[in-house]
Amino acid sequence: MTTHSAPAPEQVRPPRKASTRRLLLFAAVAGPVFYASSIIQGIAREGFDIRIHPLSQLATGSVGWVQMLTFAVAGLGGIALAIAYRRVRTEGIGRRLVPIFVGIFGAAFLLAGLFPMDPQNGFPVGAPEGVVAMSWHSIVHTSAAALSFLALAGAAITLLIREIRARHGAAAVGHGVVAVVLLLPMSPTESSIQIAITGAVAFGWVSVMALRVRRSA
Repeated sequence: MTTHSAPAPEQVRPPRKASTRRLLLFAAVAGPVFYASSIIQGIAREGFDIRIHPLSQLATGSVGWVQMLTFAVAGLGGIALAIAYRRVRTEGIGRRLVPIFVGIFGAAFLLAGLFPMDPQNGFPVGAPEGVVAMSWHSIVHTSAAALSFLALAGAAITLLIREIRARHGAAAVGHGVVAVVLLLPMSPTESSIQIAITGAVAFGWVSVMALRVRRSA
């Protein structure tokens, strides 16, 4: 009787390891790509003012598809981190919960990009002045964006507990600060700037986490 032995570890692990590292690299650059694209669009598009218009509003108008695509790339970066984290972190607190939270973050951000907010406050050029009544797709966008930040805060809090248990003080403080920023209520007068800063913190966290996990992948 013949037996079939399992493939040697080196026959199955290197391809998976390589794909995991590619996922983490994509996750690390997704946030910087989002902000580079948003900054270029904000400068190039007439009438855009970050003091009044959130970055999401760049998804409106005839060239709004550029920002919609930018949202998609950023959201997929979050999903990539969730998949890779689940592969690499197989032990300890958060090994299951963190990738769920991060996956929700990425999927919700992707959804927010697919359903843009309404033209308003004079942008794009020709849009009504002032705030308009929210359409259904603007409600979906706002709800998905809020869910994305809330989910990422959940991931940061979970990792805060993990790092405290491991007695990694600096890392724990970092996760705690990120969670606080993500959970701050929106300012009624400076919301567009606060959203931009909160997004930068969120994607900065994603990039740092992706690079940290990549070192151990």
